[in-house]
Amino acid sequence: MARGPKKHMKRITAPKSWMLSKLGGNWTTRPSQGPHKLRESIPLSVILQHKLKYALYARDATMILADKDGNIKVDGKVRTDSGYPVGLQDVITIDKTRENYRVLYDVQGKFILKSIKPEEAKFKLVKVTQKKVGPNNVPYIVTNDARTIRYPNPDIHVNDTLKIDLESGKVVEFLKEEPGNLCYIIGGNNIGRVGLIQHRERHLGSFDIVHVKDSNGKHFSTRINNIFTIGKGKKSLISLPDDNGLYLTALEKKQVKDHQEVEKQ
Repeated sequence: MARGPKKHMKRITAPKSWMLSKLGGNWTTRPSQGPHKLRESIPLSVILQHKLKYALYARDATMILADKDGNIKVDGKVRTDSGYPVGLQDVITIDKTRENYRVLYDVQGKFILKSIKPEEAKFKLVKVTQKKVGPNNVPYIVTNDARTIRYPNPDIHVNDTLKIDLESGKVVEFLKEEPGNLCYIIGGNNIGRVGLIQHRERHLGSFDIVHVKDSNGKHFSTRINNIFTIGKGKKSLISLPDDNGLYLTALEKKQVKDHQEVEKQ
């Protein structure tokens, strides 16, 4: 019988996307309940220790977050909980060091912090997961970061992407999930890859399949739930990871490395 929420997590059960070492101890910080699911988020404590290297131990991370100056902001709001779950597309702001980061996946499915400019830190992209009509016939949509937006534009549907101004919380523009637009894969075998949507296969009673082509000309397909539109045409609204969302085989990586060594000589 359950006796309340679980408060502990062993490293061996932590998501692989956190990239924690096996020999760093038995325990790690369990994400608190919040806007992202446990296995689709990373707690602030782990980010400060293992990604930004600002804290040596969890106690140091707790002290940094508990400071009265409000050192760490997520999506423009000061967060003091060391277990606060930070997820895809969230913007982390550190005023004292004038740093801004966007949380993304690399092509291996690991969480990375992409450094961004202050202008880009003023907005974030979210995906529409639900569209319903509530009490008193009030239409509303729900996004992947648990935002509820009432009276949305009637043209916005499930799987579309919204550009949200973090200061006001309002929708600036929206992107349709349609052929020709740039998309980012947020789950499945092709997680972290970027490409242009080619076409969508409809399967009644099952998952719709979307076919994608990356800038190297490689074709792949994934479920529609894994598609996150990030731009109209070939232009992305956000800064992409250093790998540009391109998956390379071991042989291709070796060829790129050899080419770079030749250029240095």
